[in-house]
Amino acid sequence: MINQRGVLSVLLLSSLLLTGCGSEKATDPAADPAAEQAADQAELAARASALGIAPEHVYVTEAPGFTLAQQSVGVLGDDGFSAAYVSRKTGAQLHLSVDRGTMTAETCAEGASAPCEKEGDAWYRGQEYAVPKKGHVVRVSGEGISRDVLREAAEAVHRPSDAELDTLLPPAGERGGGGSEPVERGDLPATGDGAPLNDQNATG
Repeated sequence: MINQRGVLSVLLLSSLLLTGCGSEKATDPAADPAAEQAADQAELAARASALGIAPEHVYVTEAPGFTLAQQSVGVLGDDGFSAAYVSRKTGAQLHLSVDRGTMTAETCAEGASAPCEKEGDAWYRGQEYAVPKKGHVVRVSGEGISRDVLREAAEAVHRPSDAELDTLLPPAGERGGGGSEPVERGDLPATGDGAPLNDQNATG
């Protein structure tokens, strides 16, 4: 499971309280057919790779009353994915994480503090649902969140649509530092061997 406590909890909740209420409403595929369209795989790969995330590890979910905290989205381990969904009402955090591995009765029991229970394609073990996929496992967890809500979130796990990708991951070119101009130094002479000048007044 992912442990996110203290300052992160306060920052996530504060950010969500400043967000417009409209962002909590889920997109209705019936009302917006474009929402059903899966995200362009090349675009998803570019955005995920810019953060060090394997494209196949990017997932989203839904749960009543929970909204994605965009600043929580990031890489997990070597190339996994993690994100948090926060309840405005209670401040509870629902964590979505994806990493390489498998999930069986044996692996589920490893290090578990509660019995493992098989539910359809998923495994439940004390405040966490694990859904095995091809080569990786999607986990939905959260302290103080009812099992029903965790189950619903686990069942709702899916690959992002175009609209969801825009909310989840920014375009690769919008990340800071990629296209910035080099800082002009005042201690480099215009002619000569390029060695920095020692004159204190020459520093930029």
